[in-house]
Amino acid sequence: MSYGRPAGLPLVDAMTPPVLVLSGPLTPGEVGGPCEALRALLDGGGRGRVVVCDVAGLGPPGLAAVNLLARLQLTARRAGGRIRLRDPSPALCALLDLVGLRFETEGQPEQREPPLGVQEAVEPGDPAV
Repeated sequence: MSYGRPAGLPLVDAMTPPVLVLSGPLTPGEVGGPCEALRALLDGGGRGRVVVCDVAGLGPPGLAAVNLLARLQLTARRAGGRIRLRDPSPALCALLDLVGLRFETEGQPEQREPPLGVQEAVEPGDPAV
């Protein structure tokens, strides 16, 4: 019996998280739609338990955006998954920090891991540790 190799890159496709694109401006009543879309992405697929939320088109940061992201994070946690933000503006990051919400963002080094490309400088008179 022979077994043919499947086409494509199944390992890469299985590791690529689905993307939920969020656009704005938002009103408080529009939170249900993105939460349902997130739940569907987490329930279907089997491509891991992470969904990337593209927040570049979310518009100016405000309490409606904070409310949406908090509810999306809660929805993901209840479904056994998590979300990762893509392209958050510095203002949105500052607002999320202000209200005490922490989100993983794409391209951000993990905690306790130094950013790539950073080297320590050693002075000639420094003692060896």
